[in-house]
Amino acid sequence: MKNKVVVITGASSGIGRALAKEYASKGARLSLGARRLDLLEELKSELPETEILIQKTDVSIEDDCFRLINETINRFGQIDILINNAGISMRALFEDVDLIVIRHLMEVNFFGTVYCSKFALPYLLESKGSLVGVISIAGYVGLPGRSGYSASKFAIRGFLDTLRIENLKNGLHVLIAAPGFTASEVRKMALTSNGSIQGETPRNESKMMSAEDCAFQITKAIQKRKRELVLTFAEGKLTVYVGKFFPFLLDRITYKHMAREPKSPLK
Repeated sequence: MKNKVVVITGASSGIGRALAKEYASKGARLSLGARRLDLLEELKSELPETEILIQKTDVSIEDDCFRLINETINRFGQIDILINNAGISMRALFEDVDLIVIRHLMEVNFFGTVYCSKFALPYLLESKGSLVGVISIAGYVGLPGRSGYSASKFAIRGFLDTLRIENLKNGLHVLIAAPGFTASEVRKMALTSNGSIQGETPRNESKMMSAEDCAFQITKAIQKRKRELVLTFAEGKLTVYVGKFFPFLLDRITYKHMAREPKSPLK
């Protein structure tokens, strides 16, 4: 990874921040995008030995995504890895949710991935690099109370699977990384039925996979040019397996699991 150029969206916290630190330790040059520029500045100061470009980026805005990629090329002249990590979640039943919440989830999670991938693709093809989407187990099984989140993650998986096939003979590596529940800000920042921020997590974050462990596993999968990475056994690999062979059973298990959350919207 020495002197390779890695672009990471949603790099100000959680998995994105951990990915930045992991790649910095490997000698990569970083281009980091996020809405909170102050946190990117803080991260940059923690990695003084690493060449880092930071850019205030709202991935739901096409021009912001173009600027992130364009500034990366202006600074480094190449892109070897793009990690589409930026994303938000929600927590509300579909019958109660304002449609603007669903639209916003798709704009950030799905279209943010589309925009950044579109602008970075020519450079990734040139370097025969890696295009990565960080989804979730919610991209394999519909999570009740998170309809917009699951829809956006399913969409990303379909989009990236298609790009992999389209570029089968072009040397492009495409990885879909699906962490299980990981300790991060995503639940605190999740949107409620009216679009307000939830502000607290309904789960015990200390019992989840750490963002650092998740980042390590993702970087290892990129190095091995894997096509898919499903993390954690019970909430990851086992869920995908049961969904393939016993879908009716998975529906019931998923409902019970999500209904146990404090203040769950499920009856």
